[in-house]
Amino acid sequence: MTTDRISLSIAGGVADVRLNRPGKLNALDPAMFAAIADIGAQLADNPEVRAAVLSGEGQAFCAGLDIERLVATTEGESILPFADLGQRTHGIANFAQHLVWLWRELPMPVIAAVHGIAFGGGFQLMLGADIRYLAPGTRLAIIEAKWGLVPDMAGTQLMRHLAREDVIRELTYSARTFSAEDALGYGFATRIVEDPRVAALETARAIADRSPDAIRAAKRLLNLVADRDAATALAAETEEQSNLLGTPNHVEAVRANLERRPPQWSFA
Repeated sequence: MTTDRISLSIAGGVADVRLNRPGKLNALDPAMFAAIADIGAQLADNPEVRAAVLSGEGQAFCAGLDIERLVATTEGESILPFADLGQRTHGIANFAQHLVWLWRELPMPVIAAVHGIAFGGGFQLMLGADIRYLAPGTRLAIIEAKWGLVPDMAGTQLMRHLAREDVIRELTYSARTFSAEDALGYGFATRIVEDPRVAALETARAIADRSPDAIRAAKRLLNLVADRDAATALAAETEEQSNLLGTPNHVEAVRANLERRPPQWSFA
């Protein structure tokens, strides 16, 4: 499926999601927001998708909020004219936050393949992924302060698990541009690779070869323990493991390894 804002193809259990507004460096306008939300809903409802890759067409991953929307906000308009950002429309998130938070909440792992630039909302969008591969030369910025704003797409919640507080504060207050190498050192990048989309698809296919039950359980568990005390986290480990033991995909994983053959997974 391809629209004028986003494309989606699925093969071998891997969803290849590409922001598709290259002429505007994949900047976020209302149509892009709506398209991302729609793709997120499609992936959430597809049990056969075992991993997803998020990337951008053209010269950049995502330049952040479209300049036309920034101008509109100075004239009293909402960033998103079709959404009340004061309302929690998606669980704990408003609509704009949902565009980033949905990648964290998807049941399958998500890998962001980032190149060119990832500014503002684009930077926050990549933070929603489980894994982030950056191309050499990628430029990034928590740029909202430049426009008299603050990060408001779940970035403050996601950044605090990745980088030191003083680093986050310095980058947020200054809005300065930083490099892929800086991002790796700060904790925002998983790896720097020559072709992040190729590397991301390779990792996604490796994930798709594992038991879908185990991978989804692992993501639930890792999401949960990020914010909980040790006792709650240890209890969650036990619960997830108990729910996996003896299931068809657990048995198949063991048998396939012992028999040295590709596993044949079942899907709920």
